[in-house]
This record gives sequence, structure tokens and C-alpha cells, in this order.
Amino acid sequence: MSTDGTPRHILIVEDDPNTAEMLSAYFSSVGYQVSVAAWGQDALKIASETLPDLVVLDIHLPDIDGYEVCMTLRSQRRTEHTPIIFLTERRERMDRLTGLQLGAVDYITKPFDVQELRFRVRNVLRRSNLDTLLHPITGLPTSMLIEEQIERVIENDNLAVIGVALLGMPAFSDAYGFVTHDDVLRAVALILRNTSTEIMVNDPFVGQLDTYQFLLVTPTGQEGYIALGRLNQRLTEAISFFYPHVDWESGKLSDGDPLPKINFDIKLLASEQIPREGGLPQLRQALFGKKKAA
Repeated sequence: MSTDGTPRHILIVEDDPNTAEMLSAYFSSVGYQVSVAAWGQDALKIASETLPDLVVLDIHLPDIDGYEVCMTLRSQRRTEHTPIIFLTERRERMDRLTGLQLGAVDYITKPFDVQELRFRVRNVLRRSNLDTLLHPITGLPTSMLIEEQIERVIENDNLAVIGVALLGMPAFSDAYGFVTHDDVLRAVALILRNTSTEIMVNDPFVGQLDTYQFLLVTPTGQEGYIALGRLNQRLTEAISFFYPHVDWESGKLSDGDPLPKINFDIKLLASEQIPREGGLPQLRQALFGKKKAA
């Protein structure tokens, strides 16, 4: 299981149908979500649409080889840190070194022991869990650290949470690039941190539920609504600074297209309103409903 309680997603890239079917059935039976691709291009498409937690990758594929798949995954920002285990018939030392040099975390040759492979997958994902306790862009706590704080709020009637969803970022990123996109995330995180330390003298906390969804702990009652208003004002005032001055003033991009507008959805949940079951997915639902922070 991942840190938010959902099954870990394994992408198996294997052109031998018997091996692919065996691995899919085995890992599904022990609680993983499994996707299978027999072609390298299909694997890249799956990874771009549904980010896997780990890729088990054969080197010999019908279209492009596993090395090229690995290089492509490593070159794309979305999948550059996704763990990859090579599973192949190639036993030569240079093949192993090539795979590890490209960034694979492990290299297993066929025939293999499926239970050994399972333990290697488990160990890689455990290390991956530790690496994801903090968001790589903002440095804010994620997953398990948020769950600990939610337990704290549930047990304390004097605490509440404020959820902040950052809307419109994919279009903004398309227009201005990922460097500016990441600068916006860091700026929002800084605003949330500063506000949190003002409203919570003891044990301030800001976490990142998802790329564009944030959460901070606040006092309940009137103090909570004051924090909500202060946060809303600061975030609204900050929006114009995320854009080039000329674009903001004209309301258009340099090519004449409409400006991709960023907005915020902010909500306060008192302790008794926080779902007791369902983990972080249910908390997101309570804070943001079915709206996507897009």
C-alpha cells in the first residue's frame, strides 16, 4: 500500500505473454495495482497517463528496447524519479552496467524467482516511500506526515484544517514553462508557511496533499475564520506577481491568446467534519469535492 492507503501501481513491460500474465496475476494477488505493456511505446503512453510507482522492464521489446524506454522515462520530469527494475535474459556484465548507469535501481536476469522479485519490489517501494515524505518541489510534508496531523486534529476540538487547491496550473505551465510553474508552487508554500506560523504559535503545520492541493492546521472557531480570510487575501494578492507584468496588464499572452488564470479554492473543516475513515482520499473529497485542482 502507498502512504495514502491506495495500492501501489506497478507497470510491467514484458513482450512474452506467459511471463507478463504470470507477473500480472501474481502481483495483483498480493495487493498491487498492475498495468501491462508488451511494447515500449505503449509503456511510455501508460506511464504518461497513469504514473506508476515502479516499472518492471524487459530489455528486449518488439519496437524500442528497454534501454530506450528507461532513457525516455528518465528524461521526462513526470517520471524521472520512478524506480525501474530491469528484468531480462541478458546476463553480460556490460548489459547490467548499462542498465544501472541509465538509472535502474535493480537488474534481475531470467529465469528468476518470483518471490525474490516480489521482495525486491517491496524493498524498492519502501525506500521510495521514505523519499516521498517531503514534496520534491516545495519541501512540504506529504502522505504519512499529513495523516499524523489529521489524527492530532481529530483528537482536539480546538483545531481545524484549511484546504487550499491551486487551480489553473496545467494551462499556466504550458504557457510559461515548468521552471515558472515550480516557482509558483514554492511561492504558495511560502505564503502558507508564513501564515501558519502566525496563526499557530505552537506546532504550526503545512502539508501538501497533492501537487496542487495543500492543507494547514489552524485553531477552530473565530480564529480559524480569521486565518481563512487572511490566507485568501494573501493568495489573491500574490496572483499578479506570478505573471510577467505586461501579460498581467493586457490580460493576454505575447501571442495574443487569453491569459491562463490561476485561482484558489479554500475551505475550512472543523475537527468534527473530518472523515474518520477513508484516509487522505476521503479528506480530499471533504475539502475539494470532485473538483480537480487543474
